[in-house]
Amino acid sequence: MPEQRPGSRPTLEAVAAHAGVSRATASRVVNGGDGVRAHLVERVRTAIRDLGYVPNHAARTLVTRRTGAVAVIIAEPEARIFSDPFFSRQVRGISKELTAHDTQLVLLLVEDRGDYDRIERYLAGGHVDGALAFSLHTDDPLPAITRRIGMPTVYGGRPCWTAGPGEDAGVAYVDADNRGGARDAVRHLLAQGRRRIAHICGPLDQTSAADRLNGYRDVLPSAEAELVAVGDFTPAGGARAMGELLDRDGSIDGVFAGNDLMATGALRVLRERGRSVPGDVAVVGFDDAQPLAESADPPLTTVRQDIEGMGRTMARLLMETLGGGAGRRTPPGAVITTTALVRRASA
Repeated sequence: MPEQRPGSRPTLEAVAAHAGVSRATASRVVNGGDGVRAHLVERVRTAIRDLGYVPNHAARTLVTRRTGAVAVIIAEPEARIFSDPFFSRQVRGISKELTAHDTQLVLLLVEDRGDYDRIERYLAGGHVDGALAFSLHTDDPLPAITRRIGMPTVYGGRPCWTAGPGEDAGVAYVDADNRGGARDAVRHLLAQGRRRIAHICGPLDQTSAADRLNGYRDVLPSAEAELVAVGDFTPAGGARAMGELLDRDGSIDGVFAGNDLMATGALRVLRERGRSVPGDVAVVGFDDAQPLAESADPPLTTVRQDIEGMGRTMARLLMETLGGGAGRRTPPGAVITTTALVRRASA
């Protein structure tokens, strides 16, 4: 058995000798290769634990052509990312799934358009095996960047160039049933006896906002234009839009807000204007961002989407595309998750 000097880093040769296998067999086990009998795999893993062996990352990359890292790209300014619970929940789901695949998460934020040059250089530099990108806007250059450099990518949310699942089989994305969830929200307000139902939508250069607006219009096709106000998925945007709606039409008795943050802004303005909720105006949000929805005044009726689960699914699809699960190497297409109405005191 090769002599291991005190304080030196254990080598792959030492692992092989300790396990009583060839170096090639030890290498296949360390690098996740197939064709090694189960009892030999266990012997190598025991040797790794006994010796405290840590693979040489650079050497492993040369052998596997994999870095063991994935870029998570959020196309929003830092201030919004750290104030909106949606992002932390989605990143948490991604992180859990990547951890299960022994893969490192590298977070890349987009503060302004100039950041895309930096991101392209990083992705093209071979630092990561693939990318997970979400909160894209219509004119976002990221899809063109990832196509240009051949970076395997899974998107969070339906990309703007697809109208729905199956339209572009080469695009991998995970989204909630935004349109169906919006229909459920508006139907619930109608069932509560509300007849002047307004909608506060998110920025319409994002497909989630456009799909939720379309769901509202599916149920209320004849709703006047003044019953729709555009927000920005923030409490301030929801407050501003609620004020505009009340100024246009004081008879509004129901509001469907495109996310929970905008709904909380709307609740604040309704209180300031002396409108009781749900007595005068019933309010429904979207996301079920806890504890935000539960701690709202009153607690918020909302449409739940499985945000953390969507993050995990994004990461799983990417790992499958890279060969990390079930050997899949072709784009997995679209996954649309279900939504559910959660009833609380606001409607």
